[in-house]
Order: sequence, then structure tokens, then C-alpha cells
Amino acid sequence: LLLLCRAEEAAVIVCGLRNTDVFVGESATFTCEVSHPGVKNVQWWLDGTPLHNNLVTEISEQDGRIHTLTLNDVACHDSGTVTFRAGSLISTAKLLVKGISPSE
Repeated sequence: LLLLCRAEEAAVIVCGLRNTDVFVGESATFTCEVSHPGVKNVQWWLDGTPLHNNLVTEISEQDGRIHTLTLNDVACHDSGTVTFRAGSLISTAKLLVKGISPSE
């Protein structure tokens, strides 16, 4: 019984999302690590909009514990709050997309 309880121990976020600044046209990558594999209902959001795997949005998972979101070819309007949610676990970070200054 004790072993069963240990296995059902709730996962926790070991390493949460970090705020990221990138320039227009670059890629922004967010990584969230959970304590053990098997967390359910993993979802990524940008400013409240659910994100899905496609050409510009890459969502991946490694060892069931490391969840990664990469936003490719970002634009200024992509700036906002990125949210990782898995069941009751939530981690958020800010994405700031900077334009190229005219002097460069």
C-alpha cells in the first residue's frame, strides 16, 4: 500500500518557465521540467490562446518529464505570457519580442 501511495505522489514542477527576450524572426524556447513522467493534460498557452503543434509552434516532451515549447519566426505581436499547464501544475513566463533598431 505504501508503494502505491508513493507512485501516486503528485508531480511537481522542478524547473519552471523562464522569461525570454528575443528579436523579431528568431525562435523562442520555453522548457518546464516536472518531477516525474506521466503528467496528464499537458497544454501550452500564449496570452490565453491554446497552442498546438504546427510549423511555427513546436511542442515536444523528453523522458515524459521535460516539456518544451519552441515558437519559430516570432513577431512583435507574439509578445505576451506563455503558460505551461499539466493538470493542476502551472508555470508562466513572459515572452518579449524586440524589433530591430534602425541603427543596426
